[in-house]
Amino acid sequence: MRSTLFSFLRLAILASLSAVVWPTGAASEPQRIYRCGNAYTNQPDPAANCKPLAGGSVTVIEGTRVQGLSAAGSAINASGGGAAKVDSAEQRQRDTQAQAVLQAELQRAQKQYAELLREWRNGEPERRADEHRQPQKYQERVAQLRAALQRTEADMAGLQRELSRLPAANTTGTQP
Repeated sequence: MRSTLFSFLRLAILASLSAVVWPTGAASEPQRIYRCGNAYTNQPDPAANCKPLAGGSVTVIEGTRVQGLSAAGSAINASGGGAAKVDSAEQRQRDTQAQAVLQAELQRAQKQYAELLREWRNGEPERRADEHRQPQKYQERVAQLRAALQRTEADMAGLQRELSRLPAANTTGTQP
Protein backbone atom coordinates (compact mmCIF):
# COMPACT_ATOMS: atom_id res chain seq x y z
CA MET A 1 0.00 0.00 0.00
CA ARG A 2 2.83 2.30 0.80
CA SER A 3 4.45 1.72 -2.58
CA THR A 4 1.17 2.42 -4.36
CA LEU A 5 0.76 5.68 -2.45
CA PHE A 6 4.37 6.60 -3.10
CA SER A 7 4.10 5.92 -6.84
CA PHE A 8 0.80 7.86 -6.99
CA LEU A 9 2.40 10.89 -5.31
CA ARG A 10 5.39 10.68 -7.60
CA LEU A 11 3.12 10.55 -10.63
CA ALA A 12 1.09 13.54 -9.36
CA ILE A 13 4.24 15.59 -8.80
CA LEU A 14 5.57 14.78 -12.27
CA ALA A 15 2.23 15.65 -13.85
CA SER A 16 2.03 19.00 -12.08
CA LEU A 17 5.63 19.85 -12.96
CA SER A 18 5.09 18.96 -16.60
CA ALA A 19 1.90 21.07 -16.70
CA VAL A 20 3.78 24.03 -15.28
CA VAL A 21 6.95 23.65 -17.34
CA TRP A 22 5.49 22.58 -20.71
CA PRO A 23 3.24 25.56 -21.55
CA THR A 24 5.82 28.12 -20.49
CA GLY A 25 8.42 26.52 -22.74
CA ALA A 26 6.11 26.45 -25.77
CA ALA A 27 4.31 29.76 -25.35
CA SER A 28 6.91 31.85 -23.57
CA GLU A 29 8.38 33.24 -26.81
CA PRO A 30 5.73 33.93 -29.44
CA GLN A 31 7.06 33.90 -32.94
CA ARG A 32 7.80 37.46 -34.15
CA ILE A 33 6.22 38.61 -37.37
CA TYR A 34 7.93 41.11 -39.65
CA ARG A 35 6.57 43.33 -42.40
CA CYS A 36 8.83 43.57 -45.42
CA GLY A 37 7.10 46.02 -47.78
CA ASN A 38 3.75 44.37 -48.57
CA ALA A 39 4.86 40.92 -47.43
CA TYR A 40 4.61 39.48 -43.92
CA THR A 41 7.10 36.88 -42.75
CA ASN A 42 8.64 35.32 -39.66
CA GLN A 43 12.04 35.10 -41.37
CA PRO A 44 13.11 38.68 -42.13
CA ASP A 45 15.49 39.53 -44.92
CA PRO A 46 18.06 42.13 -43.80
CA ALA A 47 18.19 43.65 -47.29
CA ALA A 48 14.39 44.14 -47.41
CA ASN A 49 14.22 46.67 -44.54
CA CYS A 50 11.83 44.51 -42.50
CA LYS A 51 10.14 45.94 -39.41
CA PRO A 52 8.73 43.85 -36.55
CA LEU A 53 4.99 44.10 -35.95
CA ALA A 54 3.89 44.95 -32.44
CA GLY A 55 0.97 43.15 -30.83
CA GLY A 56 -1.69 40.94 -32.31
CA SER A 57 -1.36 38.26 -34.87
CA VAL A 58 -1.63 38.49 -38.63
CA THR A 59 -4.66 36.95 -40.30
CA VAL A 60 -4.24 35.90 -43.91
CA ILE A 61 -7.39 35.87 -46.04
CA GLU A 62 -7.05 34.19 -49.40
CA GLY A 63 -8.63 35.92 -52.37
CA THR A 64 -11.13 34.41 -54.75
CA ARG A 65 -9.97 32.22 -57.55
CA VAL A 66 -10.10 33.64 -61.08
CA GLN A 67 -11.89 31.44 -63.54
CA GLY A 68 -9.82 30.29 -66.47
CA LEU A 69 -10.63 31.13 -70.07
CA SER A 70 -12.19 27.71 -70.66
CA ALA A 71 -14.68 28.20 -67.81
CA ALA A 72 -15.57 31.71 -69.03
CA GLY A 73 -15.95 30.51 -72.61
CA SER A 74 -18.25 27.68 -71.64
CA ALA A 75 -20.40 30.11 -69.62
CA ILE A 76 -20.80 32.38 -72.67
CA ASN A 77 -21.69 29.45 -74.92
CA ALA A 78 -24.23 28.18 -72.40
CA SER A 79 -25.92 31.58 -72.11
CA GLY A 80 -26.67 31.88 -75.81
CA GLY A 81 -23.40 32.81 -77.50
CA GLY A 82 -22.72 36.24 -76.02
CA ALA A 83 -23.48 39.34 -78.11
CA ALA A 84 -25.75 38.78 -81.08
CA LYS A 85 -24.47 39.83 -84.48
CA VAL A 86 -26.16 42.82 -86.06
CA ASP A 87 -26.61 43.24 -89.78
CA SER A 88 -24.69 46.07 -91.44
CA ALA A 89 -27.73 48.30 -92.09
CA GLU A 90 -28.71 48.25 -88.43
CA GLN A 91 -25.10 48.88 -87.39
CA ARG A 92 -24.89 51.89 -89.74
CA GLN A 93 -28.12 53.20 -88.21
CA ARG A 94 -26.66 52.80 -84.71
CA ASP A 95 -23.45 54.54 -85.78
CA THR A 96 -25.47 57.40 -87.28
CA GLN A 97 -27.47 57.77 -84.06
CA ALA A 98 -24.30 57.72 -81.98
CA GLN A 99 -22.74 60.34 -84.23
CA ALA A 100 -25.82 62.56 -83.94
CA VAL A 101 -25.77 62.32 -80.14
CA LEU A 102 -22.05 63.07 -80.01
CA GLN A 103 -22.45 66.02 -82.39
CA ALA A 104 -25.26 67.46 -80.22
CA GLU A 105 -23.12 67.05 -77.09
CA LEU A 106 -20.16 68.69 -78.83
CA GLN A 107 -22.29 71.67 -79.92
CA ARG A 108 -23.63 72.05 -76.37
CA ALA A 109 -20.07 71.92 -74.97
CA GLN A 110 -18.90 74.50 -77.53
CA LYS A 111 -21.75 76.87 -76.57
CA GLN A 112 -20.91 76.44 -72.90
CA TYR A 113 -17.22 77.07 -73.66
CA ALA A 114 -18.03 80.26 -75.58
CA GLU A 115 -20.20 81.49 -72.68
CA LEU A 116 -17.44 80.73 -70.17
CA LEU A 117 -14.87 82.54 -72.35
CA ARG A 118 -17.14 85.57 -72.55
CA GLU A 119 -17.42 85.61 -68.75
CA TRP A 120 -13.68 84.87 -68.34
CA ARG A 121 -12.55 88.03 -70.22
CA ASN A 122 -8.88 86.97 -70.53
CA GLY A 123 -8.55 86.03 -66.87
CA GLU A 124 -10.17 89.19 -65.51
CA PRO A 125 -13.90 88.57 -65.10
CA GLU A 126 -16.10 91.52 -64.24
CA ARG A 127 -16.34 91.98 -60.48
CA ARG A 128 -19.74 91.61 -58.88
CA ALA A 129 -21.01 93.95 -56.16
CA ASP A 130 -20.12 91.69 -53.23
CA GLU A 131 -16.70 90.89 -54.71
CA HIS A 132 -15.53 94.51 -54.40
CA ARG A 133 -15.69 94.24 -50.63
CA GLN A 134 -14.52 90.60 -50.48
CA PRO A 135 -11.59 89.95 -52.84
CA GLN A 136 -11.41 86.32 -51.71
CA LYS A 137 -14.82 85.67 -53.29
CA TYR A 138 -13.55 87.11 -56.56
CA GLN A 139 -10.47 84.89 -56.49
CA GLU A 140 -12.63 81.82 -55.76
CA ARG A 141 -14.92 82.65 -58.69
CA VAL A 142 -11.93 83.14 -61.00
CA ALA A 143 -10.56 79.74 -59.92
CA GLN A 144 -13.97 78.13 -60.51
CA LEU A 145 -14.19 79.72 -63.97
CA ARG A 146 -10.69 78.48 -64.82
CA ALA A 147 -11.62 74.94 -63.70
CA ALA A 148 -14.88 75.05 -65.66
CA LEU A 149 -13.01 76.18 -68.79
CA GLN A 150 -10.52 73.34 -68.42
CA ARG A 151 -13.29 70.78 -67.88
CA THR A 152 -15.18 72.02 -70.92
CA GLU A 153 -12.02 71.91 -73.05
CA ALA A 154 -11.42 68.33 -71.90
CA ASP A 155 -15.05 67.42 -72.65
CA MET A 156 -14.79 68.86 -76.16
CA ALA A 157 -11.53 67.00 -76.79
CA GLY A 158 -13.10 63.74 -75.59
CA LEU A 159 -16.17 64.21 -77.76
CA GLN A 160 -14.01 64.96 -80.80
CA ARG A 161 -11.96 61.84 -80.05
CA GLU A 162 -15.13 59.74 -79.90
CA LEU A 163 -16.38 61.25 -83.15
CA SER A 164 -13.10 60.41 -84.87
CA ARG A 165 -13.43 56.77 -83.74
CA LEU A 166 -16.78 56.35 -85.42
CA PRO A 167 -16.68 54.97 -88.95
CA ALA A 168 -17.18 57.56 -91.68
CA ALA A 169 -20.82 57.94 -92.71
CA ASN A 170 -21.64 56.19 -95.96
CA THR A 171 -23.27 58.98 -97.98
CA THR A 172 -23.44 57.15 -101.33
CA GLY A 173 -25.89 54.53 -100.06
CA THR A 174 -23.92 51.63 -101.56
CA GLN A 175 -22.73 48.77 -99.45
CA PRO A 176 -19.05 47.93 -99.30
